[in-house]
Amino acid sequence: MSAGAKRQRGAGRSLRPPRRGSWTRFELGQVSAKIGSGATPRGGKAVYLAHGPYALIRSQNVLNDGFRDEGLAYIGDVHASQLMNVEVAEGDVLLNITGDSVARVCQVRPDVLPARVNQHVAIIRPDPAKLDPRFLRYALVAPDMQERLLTWAASGATRNALTKGMLESLSVVAPRKVADQRAIAGILGALDDKIELSRRMQETVEAVARSIHKDWFVDFGPTRTKACRGQPYLPAGLWGMFPSDFSEVGTPAGWKMGTVADVASAPRRGASPADVPADTPYIGLEHMPRRSIALTERSRAGAVTSGKSAFTKGEILFGKLRPYFHKVGLAPLDGICSTDIVVVAPRGPEWRAFALLCLSSDEFVSYTDRTSTGTKMPRTSWKTMARYQVCLPPNHVARAFQALVQPLIDKVEAAIHQSHTLARIRDLLLPKLISGEIRVAEAEKAVEAVA
Repeated sequence: MSAGAKRQRGAGRSLRPPRRGSWTRFELGQVSAKIGSGATPRGGKAVYLAHGPYALIRSQNVLNDGFRDEGLAYIGDVHASQLMNVEVAEGDVLLNITGDSVARVCQVRPDVLPARVNQHVAIIRPDPAKLDPRFLRYALVAPDMQERLLTWAASGATRNALTKGMLESLSVVAPRKVADQRAIAGILGALDDKIELSRRMQETVEAVARSIHKDWFVDFGPTRTKACRGQPYLPAGLWGMFPSDFSEVGTPAGWKMGTVADVASAPRRGASPADVPADTPYIGLEHMPRRSIALTERSRAGAVTSGKSAFTKGEILFGKLRPYFHKVGLAPLDGICSTDIVVVAPRGPEWRAFALLCLSSDEFVSYTDRTSTGTKMPRTSWKTMARYQVCLPPNHVARAFQALVQPLIDKVEAAIHQSHTLARIRDLLLPKLISGEIRVAEAEKAVEAVA
């Protein structure tokens, strides 16, 4: 027997045996209408579109905690017709089968369809009369199953890869009754739905705060409207704070040009993981989403070894490595972070919202990208960031903006903590539900406690 085959057999032994009578073991090939990977359209990336009638799902779009829209490519009718055999249907389970992201699993939202997959992603389409697709998705992200898939993938000669034969022979333990499978998936899905709802709320609130910042401090909307004798669109107390004309340099009269350094600083607080409690929150670049100030994900200091930087709640974390990734967020608690992240502290309470929305704006991130150094691994620095020019309002306008926007930021912070709690409960319940260790009624009580 080959070493790879031995590893596959060994991984299989770690799976919990099914409960007698109510649970059984399926081989995916026996209960699936389709198992197969996709292909790259003829012409490769040259035929990808920014928008189009068909989505092309790639490995970067597949995450264990859900489908990622970011980086989604599109193709036209001609190239989609060449990939008809890899068309994604609603409910399909998608599994990454090659590379560093091998074994990641998700299902695609209906609004992404119609879609195709490329050669790095496999479609698994279980027969819903035998195996509920959503149950399968959760079964595949359970820790013991992830370990098994990663072991199989590592058995290849040259690179991580899962073959069609491996997937067809993959055994899944599940309740015999599909209704019971759906009940388990429903509990886990309800938690994921709450997390997704929270994420969308965060996006909406952040967009509102960003639009106010842009109107006041980039477009100078109130002053421009006053100069044209337009109708007031802010409460009288706020409206009266803005001048009615512009200076010679095009800024509101009485305002001055300055730099980011005038409103924020970058405290350098080195931190060794050995000198902080092991459960201290740790945020790395891998935990930071793109184009969102909401930092929901994190790990613990006990999982890292090299020197880090300390941050405190309310400070701004800016990913300086490959700044074009646009990783800028608000620290929801105290912790430590990667040294590839610049910790930025507002110079005063009146500048908190101003600094956060300035540093997370498209214009500022584009500036750091243009001025970064290094070819393969471009980096920015606080020295460069600090030189970015901004129009500075008087302190009383900054305070008014802070008072108006802080409640929105508070909502984002509250949603961050709620999402983290929901994800932790889901991750605790998932292996226990999928293995049959706890029953649906027990899990429902745990979910109701945080509903």
